[in-house]
Amino acid sequence: MRSNDGGAKTDLAGPSAGAIPPRPPDDAVLWIEPCPDTDPESAATTGESVRPAFVASLQHLPPKQRAALILRDVLGFSAREVAELHGSTVASANSALQRARTTLAARRDRRTDDLAVEPPETVRRVLAERYASAFARYDMEELGLLLHVDATLSLPPYATWMRGLSDIRAWLNGPAVGCRGSRLLPTAANGTPASGQYRPAPDGTGYVPWALQVIDFTGDRIAGITAFRDTDRFFPLFGLPDRLDESAGGADRGHFAG
Repeated sequence: MRSNDGGAKTDLAGPSAGAIPPRPPDDAVLWIEPCPDTDPESAATTGESVRPAFVASLQHLPPKQRAALILRDVLGFSAREVAELHGSTVASANSALQRARTTLAARRDRRTDDLAVEPPETVRRVLAERYASAFARYDMEELGLLLHVDATLSLPPYATWMRGLSDIRAWLNGPAVGCRGSRLLPTAANGTPASGQYRPAPDGTGYVPWALQVIDFTGDRIAGITAFRDTDRFFPLFGLPDRLDESAGGADRGHFAG
C-alpha cells in the first residue's frame, strides 16, 4: 500500500465535472494501492489501518509522525527499529507515534455525523453486492440509492475524481458509457469489498479487464469508489482471470469477501 501526501483520490486537485474526459495519468503520484485480503482473520485484525479512509487521513500528519504511525501500527515495527530508520532516539520515535495517534483520535472525535460511521461487515457485503449488480445492469436509479449524496469516484492513475451523484452519473453516462454491460467479479482489498470489472470486448466476444473497483462505506451508503486501471498488475495479484467468456455470471455469481 502506497500513498501520496493527499491520499488516493481527492487531494491532488479539485473535483472534475463528470461529463469531461479524464486528465492524463499522473505518473509522479504514489497512489494508495489495493492489497488483496488473503487472510480474512488477519484482515479483520488489521481493521481500520488498511482502509482507504484511514490512509487518506494520514495527510493531516507531518511526514515523521505519518511514518512512525505506519511503521508501528500498520507494519508492526518496534520503537527501536523505527528510531534506527529515522536516525533518532527511541524516545523521539515514541513521541512522534503518540502525537500521530492523538491527532487522528481528535479527528475521529470531531466526526460525529453519519459520515464517520463504518458499517458492520455484513452491511458492507450486502451494499457491495447490490452495487455490483446495479453497475452490471447500469441501473442509475439503483446506484443513486446506494451512493451517498457526496460520494466520490476516482480513477488512478488518472488525475481525475468526481464528487456527488450528478457528476458520477454524468461520468457513467458520458465518458464511461462503454462500461455499460460490464461484469463484476467479487474480491476484497484493504479490508473492504472490491470487484474486478470486465467490459464487453471490442470484438463482441466475452469481456476484458477494465478496472479493480475498491469500495469505501459510510453509514448505510457507499462513500467512495476507487477504480484502479492497472489491470495487468492488479488482476493477477487478486487472482482475477484475464478474460471472461459470454457465459460469465459476473456480479450475480458468488459473494463478496468482507
